[in-house]
Amino acid sequence: MLTNFPTIRKAVKKMNTIDKMKEDGTFEKLAKRERLQVERQRAKLEKNLGSIRDMSRLPSALFVVDVQKEANAVKEAVRLNIPVIAMVDTCCDPTPIDYVIPANDDATKSIELVMDVMCKAIAEGLEERKLEKEKEDTAEVGAEAAEAEAPAAPVKKLRARRTPKAEAPAEEAPKAEEAPVAEAAPEAPKAEEEAPAAE
Repeated sequence: MLTNFPTIRKAVKKMNTIDKMKEDGTFEKLAKRERLQVERQRAKLEKNLGSIRDMSRLPSALFVVDVQKEANAVKEAVRLNIPVIAMVDTCCDPTPIDYVIPANDDATKSIELVMDVMCKAIAEGLEERKLEKEKEDTAEVGAEAAEAEAPAAPVKKLRARRTPKAEAPAEEAPKAEEAPVAEAAPEAPKAEEEAPAAE
């Protein structure tokens, strides 16, 4: 489901358009048979995709309770480089899991305890993010106000610097040294050509 997310989004959009048709009144204008087909399609989409209806992008992390049952979700998350947080029982392989929580994934009390802690941590993190965003916004507003109040200083135009002429002869010297090496290389094959003629 994560690896073909664009296709899933199209199906969710289709479900939303059916809902809009019901609100507009265009749904009532359809023939009885067509309304039944659309209604069945809507029920099927709601059953399969109702829980992710409001998800507009891929998740930043994935929390899994039963690793064996949700093996496909773990594989897809690993393929998409989404961090996986999972409750791992003694009968499960913790290798593909990024953040392992050793717990009994069959007991309701165990699941409830871990989920409560996770929900509180997520709520706390969201609140901290909200406070940081507010601080950044107030800092930006303060900086913009300070720029507006400060008088604009005249900007000086700078000329490009000229390169000194003393460096030009230094660049020519390496070229002169390379030239004799290039001339010496062709002399060696001439000596080889003369050797077969002597035999």
